[in-house]
Amino acid sequence: MTLSLTVDAESRHWQPRIATLAPDEAVRLARRARTAPLFAHAYAFHLNFRFGGMVPADLLAHAAAQGLVGVQIHVEDGEAASLAAMDGADLAAFGAEARRLGLAVHVETSSTEAWDLARTVAIAHAVGAAAMRCYPRHEGRLSTVIARTIENLRGLAALDPADRLRFTLEQHEDLTSAELIHILKAVDNPRLGLLFDFGNMVNAGEMPLAALQLQAPWVREVHVKDCLVMPDRGGWAHRACRSGEGHLPMQALLVELLLLGEDAPQVVAFGLEEEEDYFAPALRFPDEGVDPHIPARSASFTDPGPGDLAARLHLEREAALRQLRIVRDMLEDIATAAETVRTKP
Repeated sequence: MTLSLTVDAESRHWQPRIATLAPDEAVRLARRARTAPLFAHAYAFHLNFRFGGMVPADLLAHAAAQGLVGVQIHVEDGEAASLAAMDGADLAAFGAEARRLGLAVHVETSSTEAWDLARTVAIAHAVGAAAMRCYPRHEGRLSTVIARTIENLRGLAALDPADRLRFTLEQHEDLTSAELIHILKAVDNPRLGLLFDFGNMVNAGEMPLAALQLQAPWVREVHVKDCLVMPDRGGWAHRACRSGEGHLPMQALLVELLLLGEDAPQVVAFGLEEEEDYFAPALRFPDEGVDPHIPARSASFTDPGPGDLAARLHLEREAALRQLRIVRDMLEDIATAAETVRTKP
């Protein structure tokens, strides 16, 4: 059976899973599904940030208008208008606007290089962010990539001595779940956890539910998206698509993520990261050996493609709103199913 077909089959398992819950678990699931902390993710507006004049304050306005809990924003979203390009006064103003709107801010960067972590932590402090995400993009043998990432992440404690931030390491297409867990254990920082992306594991040869089962104890944040899983040179690539139209078991993943944590929800942010037409090639392969070479790669970007750019920007904005509706409907379906279990005699 191919990976894509297996992933597609997994998506039908969420209702039987709920039927197995104990009454107290069903109550907890229903409550959490209706109060899930949904965040606006800047990548849902990637092309609008690059070509449409969108700036970080616009993401705050969108999140507030849609009744979301907060924003997940890369420090370079908006380029010349990005958080990374702002001076201290502008960063303070962005943070003040987020607080005025009642929104949490989680900042992100696309490396674990020491200089980038230092820059991003400083930005996070300046805007009053609660969390910071990173992921490695080192080139070299896998063993070297892992060693360098551990060394990088050990520096986080000194950058945030007052423990103002939570940190997350995202599985971003090149490392397996077991390798990420090894890194976390080696770093041994209680404020460092994992960010689980719905689709990024397939490029490392893993399936979503199996990856989540391994990562579950460490998952603190989530990127919600859908994608098509595609064979690529003996491995697997993914092409992001509109939520509900791909291979990913979105509702099954939401169920498992919402159930994490006993007294309080373990997952504190579900970022709505619609990424239609984003493409990521296979990075790990069955015949790669024990210490494969990890290639150099850029930070994520989506090609706008040919045609009318203004129309593409409009479609991206509409897709972000559609994903919010789809995810809210999924969460309501989960809550309703859990309530059915709870009320059984």
